[in-house]
Amino acid sequence: MSKIFKFPEGFLWGAATSAHQVEGNNHNDWSEWEKENAERLSKESGGKYPSENYISGKACDHYNRYEEDFNISKSLGHNAHRFSIEWSRIEPEEGKFNQDEIEHYRKVIQALRARNIEPFVTLWHWTNPLWIRDIGGWENPKTIDFFLRYVGKIAQSLDIKSWITINEPSVYAGASYLFGQFSPNVKSWTRSNRVLKNLFEAHCKCYDFLHEYYGNSIIVGLSHNLHYHRPRRRKNFLDWLAVFFVNYIRDTRQIKLAKGKEDFVGLNYYYLDVIQFVFGGGRFGIADVKNPNHWKSDMGWEIFPEGIYHVLKDLKKYNKPIYITENGIADTRDENRVKFIEEHLRWTVKAIQEGVDVRGYFYWSLLDNFEWDKGFWPRFGLVEIDYKTLERKPRLSSMVYAEIAGSNAVEIND
Repeated sequence: MSKIFKFPEGFLWGAATSAHQVEGNNHNDWSEWEKENAERLSKESGGKYPSENYISGKACDHYNRYEEDFNISKSLGHNAHRFSIEWSRIEPEEGKFNQDEIEHYRKVIQALRARNIEPFVTLWHWTNPLWIRDIGGWENPKTIDFFLRYVGKIAQSLDIKSWITINEPSVYAGASYLFGQFSPNVKSWTRSNRVLKNLFEAHCKCYDFLHEYYGNSIIVGLSHNLHYHRPRRRKNFLDWLAVFFVNYIRDTRQIKLAKGKEDFVGLNYYYLDVIQFVFGGGRFGIADVKNPNHWKSDMGWEIFPEGIYHVLKDLKKYNKPIYITENGIADTRDENRVKFIEEHLRWTVKAIQEGVDVRGYFYWSLLDNFEWDKGFWPRFGLVEIDYKTLERKPRLSSMVYAEIAGSNAVEIND
């Protein structure tokens, strides 16, 4: 038997984007990296995707079409929207702020509020001005103070109530400086750890500054990419030990580095990781990811909605409100998105019923977008983008999500 669960009054429903992935025509460290690596990435795909797939270019042209996109958000019953401000637009040269770009983001915020959509503003979503890149990026501790100055300029210029300082610091530090996947393609534990600590120090300083500037009239947090880790062999002690280690390195350490300076925890949750302790073949003491891929996205990610319940329950001990700031699936045919959303929300309901203070849900993403080193082929959007014509077409799954948002309720099993 099923029943209808009503979410708490004031619950936020929306979707998320990031500047570089949707705006188009950004000029930053990533746009330069694209040009240098597009041909290589195409070859690594076996020629399946042309070099153009890996060049963001005009992306979704959201920079010019944001009002059209927000009209779609409004039509889908969203009452909140998460987006990021592009630092390289605001401060393209060291110490030289572009007032026209500040005015652009003021209009973006005004457009959201005119539609009764609450802006959740991310200050840094993985891209840097070229002059920051040239001083060593986030490896250089000077970047912390430069970032704080940029944040100060935004605080003085824009009316923002809900702040996300940094998006997924652990993913950036790992993909860019440990695994060599993202720009600048470094493989070093020492350098990755340095970047991670600098990102969190920047967050903590921004948290203090923003509250000194605004008092308690705002909320400040960051978005953590957290996982549900499970041992491959349930009765194997070494697998459990590996889970504990990986969970600490990837997840628990993040919360500790924030030093309690979060008015809320932003949770980005996507998939399950099954962990195995590896012994033999020249490898010892390595936690190896072995996903069964029973239900996977177009990107091969293991979809496990129950995992969001376990992550939320674990976050309860921090006594912070929680916003699910990203949760989504790459699903070109739109065959699994409804099930994905409904099942993750049902497990979120279970956590709420057990006392977890969840206050909002942002699906990733509002629009199909440029997915970093994967380019344009993954399709996460509630809204389909024709990259040739830039036509927007809400998918059928967006209508189901609209019903949930509009009713502030979801059907659950009794």
